[in-house]
Amino acid sequence: MISDNNSAQPQSRSRSGAEKSLDQGFIWLTRILGIGVGVILLVIALTVGYRALPAIQQYGLGFLFGSSWNPVKEEYGALPMIYGTIVSSAIALLIAVPLGVGTAIFLSEDFLPLPVRTALVFLVELLAAIPSVVYGLWGIAVLIPIISTIGKFLNGNFGWLPIFSTPPVGPGMLPAGVILGIMTLPIITAISRDSLVSLPPELRQASLGLGATRWTTIFRVLVPAAFSGIVGGIMLGLGRAMGETMAATLLIGNSNQLSLSVLAPANTIASLMANQFAEASGLQVAALMYTGLILFILTLIVNILAEWIVSQVRAKYN
Repeated sequence: MISDNNSAQPQSRSRSGAEKSLDQGFIWLTRILGIGVGVILLVIALTVGYRALPAIQQYGLGFLFGSSWNPVKEEYGALPMIYGTIVSSAIALLIAVPLGVGTAIFLSEDFLPLPVRTALVFLVELLAAIPSVVYGLWGIAVLIPIISTIGKFLNGNFGWLPIFSTPPVGPGMLPAGVILGIMTLPIITAISRDSLVSLPPELRQASLGLGATRWTTIFRVLVPAAFSGIVGGIMLGLGRAMGETMAATLLIGNSNQLSLSVLAPANTIASLMANQFAEASGLQVAALMYTGLILFILTLIVNILAEWIVSQVRAKYN
């Protein structure tokens, strides 16, 4: 008996004119939205650059290396704030990346029953919804006393190191970096976990079928396959750390003096702008815009570097 295979296949039909018009409309809508994102980014960059032009003409590249910020004498240099932004973000990533990626791996595997994992995922995502001012107030009440105790030990025993050369005075670079790490942790965890969970199950099955252990499968197969998503989460976390204002302002000490010690008060570009922009005028506004432009360029460099790292890893595993 010869079966009629054609009858088992779904019947294709020609698309109507309305459906084709709807498809074309959707394609143009996505194009417009994509171009719109680029246009908004360009407008922001040009606006900040235009408002910063008087300071750029006045101070040039010397603005990047100056350490004096005196509105009375109109002396402006952004080196302490650039240093504070980079170091506080580095401390935040030093804390958040291993914890976030480790938590993502833990929550994407079946180490715990599904209801417990679901509750933990909800709690991690809930951390991202807490307002930054709450983090800042919690840092003042809880984090600073703890870090001051640790800082006294570090200064007393390792004070010969430049990074612990000053005694803790309360607010400073280290408390700000720690709170930024806590704030970026849920972003890195959530995106890394989503990247791991979305991998095709055939990857795991193939690795286990070839005799690999569970941990070899995780670290040699799953994590490299999800690397681009994990790096994307880290970059988003870094962007929040570099641009965070309220929590950093409450905890970093807002000192425009450059100090290598992480126990000393410091300042970031975002905190400087939040503290001074409302009362600034004239050249001070241009100087603040210049710092905003620097932050913009720093973020751009970090994103380009991340894309380069992802492309190198893809090339290695392809």
